Amino acid sequence: MKNILFVLTSHEDLGDTKQKTGFWIEEFANPYYIVRDAGHSITLASPKGGLPPIDPKSDAPDQQTPATVRFKKDKQAQKELSETIPLSKINGEAFDAVFYPGGHGPLWDLTENYDSITLIESFYREEKPVSAVCHAPAIFKHTKKEDGTPLVKDKKVTGFSNSEEAAVALTDVVPFLVEDMLKNRGSIYSKKEDWQPYAIADGLLITGQNPASSEKVAQLLLEKLEA
Repeated sequence: MKNILFVLTSHEDLGDTKQKTGFWIEEFANPYYIVRDAGHSITLASPKGGLPPIDPKSDAPDQQTPATVRFKKDKQAQKELSETIPLSKINGEAFDAVFYPGGHGPLWDLTENYDSITLIESFYREEKPVSAVCHAPAIFKHTKKEDGTPLVKDKKVTGFSNSEEAAVALTDVVPFLVEDMLKNRGSIYSKKEDWQPYAIADGLLITGQNPASSEKVAQLLLEKLEA
């Protein structure tokens, strides 16, 4: 059994729109059950601790998956989510891998969070997998290798595409575009058609393009842990 850390956003305001955001529930629930059903232990954390905000759009009836339906009936999982550990209290040495669900929230808080940045860098140094899906690859904006170069430089990665951001009409709302940021950090960015499942593993980094890619990211993470 491996110990996997899930890190969720604590940010709930969608820029200046007066709308709410947070984490995308599909991107949490699908990997949560894939990892848990494989027999591994999961610990949930967030910058502020406690209950992280769910993006209300992700909770709409037309966005449900079997995993989100299962989560809504799972009292234990709901309790775990309501009691996330503050990220500043996490000891990375206790975990074998880390996974970041997306949603727009991470663009504001996890990207800039010192505890998240240092956690990712330490996992990479210790050769532990770092995985993220959809908007969550935003976490790599400030992360660096030991030589000071961007962590994603020359790495094959993906993440929420510019065209997908345009499709949800938030290009001018978000603080930056995930695709552009990853390219600017020297990564080898690739994508598939909008909303199609797509995930890549390159060494210790595992990334997925959009909500539909969350299961593939979790499966690649399991493969890496079981290798």
